[in-house]
Amino acid sequence: MLVSRLDGVRRTRPDGGIARCPAHEDRSPSLSWRELADGRILLHCFAGCSVADVLGALGLQLDALYPPRGYDDKRRPRERRPFPAADALRLIEFELYFVVTSARKVAEGRALEPDEHGRLLIAIDRISNARQACGLEALR
Repeated sequence: MLVSRLDGVRRTRPDGGIARCPAHEDRSPSLSWRELADGRILLHCFAGCSVADVLGALGLQLDALYPPRGYDDKRRPRERRPFPAADALRLIEFELYFVVTSARKVAEGRALEPDEHGRLLIAIDRISNARQACGLEALR
């Protein structure tokens, strides 16, 4: 594995970490690495070394960043979004239209009807759910 060839490896997250870059004189870790759920490895040297330079210094080819054919990692399921992000954005846009319309009504000094108030709460909940589905924090 690529990471086992690096020096000064320190995990900074369950699926990645930092190490000293083998492509340049590196006293402190400047190479960031991360393994994706599908087995691919991402590399980034903050000193500016290219991925090709890093791999070359380790005696590896570009294919070292990709899992072998037939790779099936049972430890982590592949992340699947239940719907395209564009659909979440369209939903947020639609619900925000209702929120803005309600805010204008209140700003003009008019009270929301009980059904409008209930629909506003639904809009807020849907926006929050869409943000969570996209991996963003929930609204506070």
